Amino acid sequence: MRRDYFTVDIQASATDNDDPTIAIVYDGPTGELRERLSKVDGGTLDGEEIDVTFRRQPESDGVLSLTNRLTGEYIFEATAPTADIDALVSAADAQEDPQFTVRLTDGEGESRTYELRTLLVYDHDGSLLRGQSLIPGGVEL
Repeated sequence: MRRDYFTVDIQASATDNDDPTIAIVYDGPTGELRERLSKVDGGTLDGEEIDVTFRRQPESDGVLSLTNRLTGEYIFEATAPTADIDALVSAADAQEDPQFTVRLTDGEGESRTYELRTLLVYDHDGSLLRGQSLIPGGVEL
């Protein structure tokens, strides 16, 4: 899937009822996205089966990726502003229970929401930036 099929809007400021949120709107072929979000048994991947990473680029934007945790396959990549990802990680980390939400909306208006606790941030060479990532306590990488 092409990156230009995705629009990313990051709401770093958590409100009383909502966690920091990455809202992603997909306007490409709906069947392709649904296929990538499907499990072998026909169900849909849930938050425990999805990993979110961000790879910084020399420019101001980087690459946000969602992958299937069980297979390692990319679900998709989208362009996202580095400053917004940094703000989201900071806001989530400042909460008593650090987490964030990914809301994915397809071209037909159907949304899926994933509540996540881990967002790994890498530099442009692929090295993990632990201090700029959201990593739950007790998790070893």
